[in-house]
Amino acid sequence: MYVPRFNVMADGEEIRRLVTTVGSAQLVTVADDGYPAATLLPVLWDDDRLVFHMARANPHWKSIRPASPALAVVMGADAYVSAAWYPSKAEHGRVVPTWNYSAVHFTGRVEVHHDPDWLLEAVTHLTDTHEGRRTEPWTVDDAPPRYIEKQLRAIVGIEFRIEQVEGKAKLSQNRDDADVDGVIAGLRREGAERGHLVAEAMAAARPSGRVADPR
Repeated sequence: MYVPRFNVMADGEEIRRLVTTVGSAQLVTVADDGYPAATLLPVLWDDDRLVFHMARANPHWKSIRPASPALAVVMGADAYVSAAWYPSKAEHGRVVPTWNYSAVHFTGRVEVHHDPDWLLEAVTHLTDTHEGRRTEPWTVDDAPPRYIEKQLRAIVGIEFRIEQVEGKAKLSQNRDDADVDGVIAGLRREGAERGHLVAEAMAAARPSGRVADPR
């Protein structure tokens, strides 16, 4: 991933928080014919690995060889940035639109799992992670055992051994304070939900003590 120095997400906790908050990733692998395959999957980050599962009916997993190189892409909120939001436009006009976003790329190698015990552990852990936030969480044990067995036969597991993690937050860090204020105000005023999320990420990325223009 191309990451200019001012866009590097160097904080491991920040990277992990983004992955946990998003909760899904595009798993990309390359088949023997040289063409890539990608599937959006729920993701669980467990120490030095990512754990996925996908439908057995999905042909993607059949093209994955043992220890195949893979890429997993986690995308945070993203939004269009209008050049009209920069106060510097009125000063010199040397501005263009751009796109702000946050993303995490994992590179590593993947294995496909069919073992029912492995799959049960994986989906139980994933379920508990998401349901644990609810006041009345659903658990795998709430469903009849035979029903769960049938569901497990309809999926395969994917274990992604992490070799590299790269985080990028492109949040107008290369602009001066006035332009950053203008983008935050523009996103809050005109942006959809994801635009508001980008505005909040930009505000949070400011040096401590700086307050955004509330316009």
